[in-house]
Amino acid sequence: MATEAEFPLFPLNTVLFPGGLLPLQIFEPRYLDMVSACMREETGFGICLIREGSEVGYAAQTFDIGCYARIVDWQQGENGLLEITVHGEQRFQLFSTHVDKNQLIQCRAGFLEQTPPTPLPARFQDLTMLLKQILAELSPDYEIPTHYDDAQWVTSRLTEFLPLPLPRKQELLETDDVVRKLHFLERLVHGSVRH
Repeated sequence: MATEAEFPLFPLNTVLFPGGLLPLQIFEPRYLDMVSACMREETGFGICLIREGSEVGYAAQTFDIGCYARIVDWQQGENGLLEITVHGEQRFQLFSTHVDKNQLIQCRAGFLEQTPPTPLPARFQDLTMLLKQILAELSPDYEIPTHYDDAQWVTSRLTEFLPLPLPRKQELLETDDVVRKLHFLERLVHGSVRH
């Protein structure tokens, strides 16, 4: 594990992976304040999948591994809500958390080592083709650099887009073994594995 840091958490019913984009609508005062501070200080925040609780109201309980995110775009939506897009940067593991009076969770976490690019074995090229089809159908707003020859990048993007149960996505976020992830996604795509 590399460096430690302290930053706010945004518990969500979604799993963000490094390299991914996630659009969010911000309306609760605690998160409006958090986003304002992050933009002012040019910092990010952590996104963790909710283990127990909800996205609104009292602070939720989260899984211990999440993804650090930075705001890359923002605008005022037609409904008056703040709309932001965040980019996933690096996985982290929670060490401790505390809840502010406004129910914003602050954490101390350690960043997990970045996984180096891993060449995608030729036998998994069908996963690349599927991913290209998915990306071609997405909104033009979803523009990211593509790395189709990197197995980590391919598995992360497919895990984000495929209709997997959230606990399974969380499990894949926590998994370092890219070959295991490739085999799982291959079986899933070819219908030989249950979600």
